[in-house]
Amino acid sequence: MWKTSKLLILLAMIVHLTPASAAPDTAREAELMYLLKHDCGSCHGMTRKGGLGPPLLPGNLRDRPSGLMVNTVLDGRPGTPMPPWRGLLTEQEVHWLVDVLRKGEGL
Repeated sequence: MWKTSKLLILLAMIVHLTPASAAPDTAREAELMYLLKHDCGSCHGMTRKGGLGPPLLPGNLRDRPSGLMVNTVLDGRPGTPMPPWRGLLTEQEVHWLVDVLRKGEGL
């Protein structure tokens, strides 16, 4: 029993210490870019200049903490049309998407 607990703690520490910005593989990157353009773009605009949701351009995101952006994507914004993506996207994938948005990639 003790060995099992130690193993579970060790595994939890490894998962926690895994870099949040670890890049997805190339195929998943393509899927995430498609999601960004089409799913996020349906509210934030196909060119990310805003619409129902606010703009997702590098200049608009410069002062926003990455953690806040990641939490917004994962958990949504209650009382707004922003849905939660937790369960569909991993935290690492959302960190990658935030990096993409900050760099203005895919525009």
